[in-house]
Parts: sequence; C-alpha cells; structure tokens
Amino acid sequence: MKFLSAIIALVLLIGSPLPVIYLSGEPLRKYLVFPPVTTYPSIDHAPFSWLAFSLMLFLILLVITPFLIKIFTSGDIDPGKSDQKSGTASHRFPAWGWMGLAIMAAGWTLAWTRFPWFSQLQTHTFTIPWIGYIILVNAFTLKRTGRSLLTHEPLYFVCLFIFSAFFWWYFEYLNQFVVNWYYINVETLGRFEFFMYATLPFATVLPAVMSTFNLLKTFPGLSRGLDKYISIPLSNSRSLAISAMLIAAAALSVTGIWPDYLYPMLWLAPLVILTAAMVIAGVQTVFRGISKGDWSTVYLLALSALVCGFFWEMWNFYSLTRWEYAVPFVGRFRIFEMPVPGYAGYLPFGLQCGLMALLVKHILYPCSGQTTP
Repeated sequence: MKFLSAIIALVLLIGSPLPVIYLSGEPLRKYLVFPPVTTYPSIDHAPFSWLAFSLMLFLILLVITPFLIKIFTSGDIDPGKSDQKSGTASHRFPAWGWMGLAIMAAGWTLAWTRFPWFSQLQTHTFTIPWIGYIILVNAFTLKRTGRSLLTHEPLYFVCLFIFSAFFWWYFEYLNQFVVNWYYINVETLGRFEFFMYATLPFATVLPAVMSTFNLLKTFPGLSRGLDKYISIPLSNSRSLAISAMLIAAAALSVTGIWPDYLYPMLWLAPLVILTAAMVIAGVQTVFRGISKGDWSTVYLLALSALVCGFFWEMWNFYSLTRWEYAVPFVGRFRIFEMPVPGYAGYLPFGLQCGLMALLVKHILYPCSGQTTP
C-alpha cells in the first residue's frame, strides 16, 4: 500500500496539469524539458486590482489572526516549566557556530557586492549565506538544547539536502504553468550549467526550514497556548483521503488554464495530495496533533518557512543572478521583490517541508515510529 500510494501521489503531482494542457492545444514538450528554466514572464498576467488585493489580505488575516489572538491572550509561561518542556538548557555556543556566522556574512557580502576579482563566480553566491545560516541556526539550537540536526542526526541532516534538491525542482516544474517567478542574468548559462547552479541552493531549502523549526521549538512563547487549542477530529479514512487527493489533483490540473485565478494551487494542491497519500499509506503527518487540539507543530512549521522566506527574499534582492515575480492582481507593495500577500505562500510551503522531512525520517527509520519532523 505504501509503494502504491507513493506511485499514485507522484503521478498526480507531476501529471495532473498535463492532460488539460494537451487538450487545450498547447504542446506538452515545452513543459517536459529538464531542467525547467523560466527566464522571463511568458504569460500576460492580470494587472493590479485593489479588490483582489484587499480580498487576499482579508483571507490571509482570517487564517492567521485566530492563532495570534490565542498566543497573545494565553497566560504567561513559567520559565522553569517552559525550559523543561522545550528541553532548553544552558550550553556553550560551539566554535563552529562562529564559522557559520562568518560564512553567512561572507556570502551575504559577496552576493550584494560586485568585486571585479569575483566576477567569474558572482552568479554562484546564493548558496554561501544559506550554508552559513544553516550552520549558525544549528549552533544556536545546540546551545539551547544540547542537540541539533547537524551534530545528533547527521544522516537525516545530509538526506534533507538530497531530498531538498528534488523537492524544489518540482516547484520549478509547476511554475512553468503559471510563471509567477522568473530568473534574470542566467541567459548565458547552458541547461546543464543552470542545473548545477540551481541545484546547490535548492538543496539548502529543507535543511534551512527544518533547522529553523528545531530552533523555534525551543521558544515556547512563540506558540504559547497552541498546544491546547481547537481540536478537529481528523478521520484516517482512506476514502476521505482519496476524495481529497482527487479534488486537489483536479484543481492542480486546471491551474495552467486559469493561472491568474488558480496560482495559489501551486502551494495548496501538492500539500493536500501529499498529506492524503501519507494517510492512505498509514504514515503520520504533521497534522496529527490537531485531533487533540495541538496546533503548535503546524504553526511553527509555517512560521519557520516564513522566517526563511524573509531571508530568501532579502539575500535575493541585490544579487546579480536573482528571481523576480509576476503575480496577477497583487503585484504592488513589495517587500524586496515579493508582493506582501505573496509571503502567505510560505505558510503552506512550511507544512510541505514538514511533510517531506517526515517522509525522509520514515524512509531512514521505517520502524522508529517517529511522528515529528
């Protein structure tokens, strides 16, 4: 059942957009070239709309406001109990943490400057600050808890890099159907060169998000009260999971036909398909705690991706080789290159990162019964 669920999920995740594109008369070949390289906005997106912008902000606030109210209205956490609950303790900050800080600072400097002696490598700067960031975040986690992914789960940590590259290439594939972002100053790169250039930073996505998640878990105040919130009994019914999977696949299938209206499906449909496939296979998901009223994992995963998203957008902003956005209806009021409502996409993306991390753990330790990413 697990193998069959994985195959069905892969077919739906990759194949759902293709039949409708084919029936519309567009050639499939341009969507199947690897690696996908989106270098300009090939779709004429709808112009900015105050109505759409306001509606999207309203929906975003509708989702996140209850969580913020719960956090800020919950009682103060006893420092001793909070440390015991989160496992925090006083440890020495490791020397390699300073190395991470130095790498991050050096990478940031090289990305935002144009030194003549570095011109031949200027295109390849984006990975450097992220390697430093990952090392630094793990160092802070080690200082607070005595454990970190880097030092105590090295195999899992390395596998996150490997799976991360495949993970983000999938979103590059989906982006071809909506063209919400595109790359500039990569025109001189051949396809193989672009693949090598892009795969390195793509490989840092999961390690960065999950390392951030592990650090944020050590601050109980960030999710105060969310471990005892609204309980939603989630059925493990395979028939319900199959229905959800098919609905999500149907939504994803028509995204390429109506990209201006359905582009959020890039972040929502894969989340539903992957979650449903894990339920069908009997694998625990990041939503397990919701049935008992524990939303802390869901909230912290979303927050972790948002934190990383801020740094992704910031370090991208002045880089020579970077991405820009072409988002319909909401293309104004940007923080760095990203329109403000676009940051909401990082929230479901964080949950997908958590699901992928759980899958990696399940593959590595199939009999461990681990239920947290």
